[in-house]
Amino acid sequence: MAVLETPRLRLEPMAEAHLEGLHAMNSDPAVMRYITGRAESLGETRAMIERVQGRWRTIGYSWWSLFERATGELIGAAGVQHLGQDPANPLELGWRLRRDKWGQGFASEVAQRMAEYAFGTLQGELVCAICRPDNRASAHVMEKLGMRYKGQETWHGHDSSVYQITRSEWNARRAA
Repeated sequence: MAVLETPRLRLEPMAEAHLEGLHAMNSDPAVMRYITGRAESLGETRAMIERVQGRWRTIGYSWWSLFERATGELIGAAGVQHLGQDPANPLELGWRLRRDKWGQGFASEVAQRMAEYAFGTLQGELVCAICRPDNRASAHVMEKLGMRYKGQETWHGHDSSVYQITRSEWNARRAA
């Protein structure tokens, strides 16, 4: 299981030891507004960690817990998975942050690192990300990453805006 870093973050594969910090974030209704639409219980966060650990064991990648390097605090989560958990679908990037860390560039920083991992380590040809249509903050991160708007689709039971970028588009942006 890969531990990754960015200039300000250390990304550790989700573990039971992260339960308290992940639950503190996932129990905040503002954080979960565009994900599940409601705060998560401790049991739901524990079940999420177990699912993620299972994916790490079976496919070798999934979600990381994000630790701010300056403080050592768990401030978020980010991951690479197949859209809809179906290997026939493209790789999907996802992220969430504690509310007190919004607007500080952490989402863009970790999204960049997730895209590097998806295209580099996993050799993905197409990477996507989804968000609720009214989640402008996440859409902005996707646009900054170079993703282009594909359209509206239904994912996880919700209307979703889908953004994507191909390997060749990613490489062209990096070369520029």
